[in-house]
Amino acid sequence: MVDTVENARSTPESEQPWAELGLKQDEYERIREILGRRPTSAELAMYSVMWSEHCSYKSSKVHLKRFGALEQTTPRGPLLAGIGENAGVVDIGQGYAVTFKAESHNHPSYVEPYQGAATGVGGIVRDILAMGARPIGVMDSLRFGELDAPDTARTLPGIVSGVGGYGNCLGLPNVGGEVSFHESYYGNPLVNALCVGLLKHEDLHRAFASGTGNKVILYGAATGGDGIGGASILASETFDDTKPSKRPSVQVGDPFMEKLLIECTLELFAEDLISGIQDFGAAGISCATSELASAGDGGMHVELDVVPLRDPTLSPEEILMSESQERMMAVVEPAKVERFMQICAKWDVQATVVGEVTEGDRLIIDWHGQTIVDVDPKTVAHEGPVYERPLARPAWIDEVNANSASNLPRATTDEGLLDQAWAVISSPLSADKSWVTNQYDRYVRGNSVLAQPEDSGMLRIDEETGLGIALSLDANGRYCYLNPYLGAQLALAESYRNVAVTGAEPVAITDCLNFGSPEDPEVMWQFLEAIMGLVDGCRQLGTPVTGGNVSFYNQTGATPILPTPTVGMLGVIDDVAKRNPMGFQHPGDALVLLGRTGDDLSGSVWADAVHDGHLGGMPPTVDLAAEQALAKVMIAASREGLVSSAHDLSDGGLLMGLVESALRHHQGVALTLDSVPAVDGVALDDTLKLFSESAGRALVTLSGASMPRFEQLCAEHGVPMERIGEVTGEDSIEVSSLFSLPLDKVREVWSGVLPKVLG
Repeated sequence: MVDTVENARSTPESEQPWAELGLKQDEYERIREILGRRPTSAELAMYSVMWSEHCSYKSSKVHLKRFGALEQTTPRGPLLAGIGENAGVVDIGQGYAVTFKAESHNHPSYVEPYQGAATGVGGIVRDILAMGARPIGVMDSLRFGELDAPDTARTLPGIVSGVGGYGNCLGLPNVGGEVSFHESYYGNPLVNALCVGLLKHEDLHRAFASGTGNKVILYGAATGGDGIGGASILASETFDDTKPSKRPSVQVGDPFMEKLLIECTLELFAEDLISGIQDFGAAGISCATSELASAGDGGMHVELDVVPLRDPTLSPEEILMSESQERMMAVVEPAKVERFMQICAKWDVQATVVGEVTEGDRLIIDWHGQTIVDVDPKTVAHEGPVYERPLARPAWIDEVNANSASNLPRATTDEGLLDQAWAVISSPLSADKSWVTNQYDRYVRGNSVLAQPEDSGMLRIDEETGLGIALSLDANGRYCYLNPYLGAQLALAESYRNVAVTGAEPVAITDCLNFGSPEDPEVMWQFLEAIMGLVDGCRQLGTPVTGGNVSFYNQTGATPILPTPTVGMLGVIDDVAKRNPMGFQHPGDALVLLGRTGDDLSGSVWADAVHDGHLGGMPPTVDLAAEQALAKVMIAASREGLVSSAHDLSDGGLLMGLVESALRHHQGVALTLDSVPAVDGVALDDTLKLFSESAGRALVTLSGASMPRFEQLCAEHGVPMERIGEVTGEDSIEVSSLFSLPLDKVREVWSGVLPKVLG
């Protein structure tokens, strides 16, 4: 029997499975207080998933408010949309705007790697589409357990296939990202997906339902039983014990349906047929209806039994919770419904009027003529629990910080230094990731100007003017483990620098905050420290946070992952033809190191690769003013066409910067380490010169004719520079008189790490 609102009023003491649905007793009592009665089974299901950590951010929202306090202005002007929308929207000039956002799909990708990753891509693409934008590119940040660990062989290939399969079928270039490894991610891989979309200012759409009498239309794929079990009523079978005992907890994606949905939606936008729109993500219809109604100026009435189903046995609770993919919900004026349906039919996209906007402030959902939901949508979507979780600085962190990598043994001979160089080159942390990226289409649509393995992806926006954007997606859990405040700022600085070295101006960020259990005070301390690091860093850099995602409960047993805030940076370049590419190109070019090198080995690839996974000490010093100065030099150098190549230095230090730049076009170099500029007061030995991961540095090459103007730029902005060698065009990297690295062998070792393990 269906549990109606009338029945709920008359049976106040009926037992309900609130605990099995993940609710606390006080949360359940609060729901009863809000409703003035016990909830129906459908209402209980809605509240349980919408008040979950994943949907309500109940443990993080008190801290996320700090992002909203930042000035909502980029170097290119005010944000057109920011935190609270499906995705942030940035004015990039010439009447264009860009919307971008990153989200996680970690737990589903562990349970079912291919579909978990694929639907992660699909979900973030629909977030971008819902803003009125055409999706034009994707990126991904992936983290796994140790490369040779047994479960990595299951999760990594499946996740990479899912990311590539879905994005390739959509015809979206995957232009950047990262892949990293650490034992803490074993059993809990991280899949952070970013999508970027393009729109004109006047095309911006938002998620709200307004206009009494306007129709609510569900369009896209039919609703099935997939995606329910992870966060909804099927944590318990109390609602209907006759249903199958198991349903997939991971959604199943159909990229071809999503492609039709994209084109259909864009045509609907073009004909001004949509008053409000919401994509379907977590919590399915529960989320779409409550969020649209909550953000609007009225209520909503929905007839649930007209929802098209793939599985006719679904109960109303299951229909409300289903996270079936490739679905959207639109609010449409009655006079425009017919044309709306015609366009959907043209694209072979199923569309059904499931309700309408009403007066008042109630969300009413009926099932076969009986009311099963009668709630204030704000209490479902935006007025869930708010927790100020206990915080505690970890007792172990002082001991970890005292265990500095600077105290580890260093090579005392040329041969020992060479052995350590090979260890860093062959480390999974710094090795070639083309085994992954070759499964992605990087150049579909024809507007990819830079793509992996470049420092950032770059997309052409306007063919006539050359206007373009650059994107980078970066994180470093090792640094954040040592100091989450500084580690988050280092991720921000690296993402900023990756965009700037290409010649683009960094303007705004999105973030994806991946942490362990919020019920662990030490994890919450890490979380808050990372947020404060980003807030303070973004304030100084002038790059507002446009939105993002929080993912908690990333841990295996009682062991959390390394705290991993991922930062996606958006940059704008006025003419992509003037970009700075990464690889060495011209024999005879001077090799110049920008920035100063310090004693920054803690958390480095060198410490991990040479000293058996060592992780201790303090991460590199952050100097955001120096990062800004470096960015100004690189942007000006791009506009004036001064440099042949530019590459930021990060993981693996100077050595890996040389390796990656030399292999890009098979151009050897010769350098002398004696001329590497040091941080004041630091005595550099060869280990520090080669492997230190000091921030704020870049490696550039340029002709002798460009050198005077480039020196002038560096002097104007206070950026230390030193010529340390030249591009030879030979087949080796010659490091002073210490050792030589044959490029063919470097390529063989560097590019063979992943294929050797993964096949």
